[in-house]
Amino acid sequence: MTSRVQVVILGAGPSGLLLSHLLDRSGVSHVVLELRSREHVLSRIRAGVLEQGTIDVLDSVGLGERARREGFVHEGVALSSGDETFRVDFRARTGKAVTIYGQTELQKDLFRARDAAGTTILDSVSDVRVSGARADRCVVSFTKDGAHAVIEADFVAGCDGHHGVSRTAIPASVLRTYERLYPFGWLGILSETPPVSDELIYAQHERGFALCSMRNPRLSRYYIQCDAAERVEDWPDARFWDELSARLPREARARLATGPSIEKSITPLRSFIAEPMQYGRVFLAGDAAHIVPPTGAKGLNLAVSDVTLLAEAFGAFYGRGDESSLKSYSERALAGVWKAVRFSWWMTALLHRQKDEDAFSVRLRQTELSYLRSSIAAQTVFAENYVGLAR
Repeated sequence: MTSRVQVVILGAGPSGLLLSHLLDRSGVSHVVLELRSREHVLSRIRAGVLEQGTIDVLDSVGLGERARREGFVHEGVALSSGDETFRVDFRARTGKAVTIYGQTELQKDLFRARDAAGTTILDSVSDVRVSGARADRCVVSFTKDGAHAVIEADFVAGCDGHHGVSRTAIPASVLRTYERLYPFGWLGILSETPPVSDELIYAQHERGFALCSMRNPRLSRYYIQCDAAERVEDWPDARFWDELSARLPREARARLATGPSIEKSITPLRSFIAEPMQYGRVFLAGDAAHIVPPTGAKGLNLAVSDVTLLAEAFGAFYGRGDESSLKSYSERALAGVWKAVRFSWWMTALLHRQKDEDAFSVRLRQTELSYLRSSIAAQTVFAENYVGLAR
């Protein structure tokens, strides 16, 4: 089977399906290829802090209704050190807020919208290969249900994650990567218990970082810092709840409701950036180009920013014959990526206990948090970055 479209989108995660939605609105023909099954894609548990700009994008294209109705609007976050807690007021500092809405729920919304539009989404494909990045057209070959297929396209949009094939289309002589691996991870659980707080709590503690979040009024999401080499099997529920409780401030500890976990996993922390985010006719977006620690809640929001820029560039190319936005896509996207990388790195360094950390470093982190508590200017900078800088 050989077919022809204007754009092949690799990956049916949030970035790929949102790009599909945006291209559909511009009349750009496309197809979506996904290595995993739809069930697997929908089962992935991810974070869900949506910046104001992300909500605005979803609203503008008819995808924000359920997030508005079911999401939690947070106008601030709490930060603690020991039993001392303070709140950064996003609304007061920036006039904006964030919305807590699980990425899994956004994924469901996107699949529903794409199915309703009749978009071709081919999942469970294998042997995906991309060629012709510098030719007059791209060729994407793959196997589906045992049959070999080829799609010719003007462009390929790589939304296929860190381990996808799209980034391999950029020659090693051209690609530059930047990476920081952290010697710790996040052990996270979901539990059918009421959240400990109406807003997120970020806890800096001598035993390690902790985070209190939620999915709905009866579903809580909690994280604690753990060694990168730890195994989920080493953390029965009782041990997790004891450790989380020890790291929370007194008032939160008193409100903590415990119960059986319904999901438990360990997420390694890393920073990764690939430059450039385009090569010839191949463009990268989301995790295919960059990964940030979840501390700053930037991963999904960066992906939305990337595909919004990319969709606008494709729209200008096909609508007006204007290539300038396509040619400058990588430069414009990376400007926002590096700002988010910096903030996520800073928050991670501020709140996490480092391996073999000396007393000097501990006091510096405590002093940094104390300064944030006492300075309106510092809180404004924090709030501006957390709710999302203009990109």
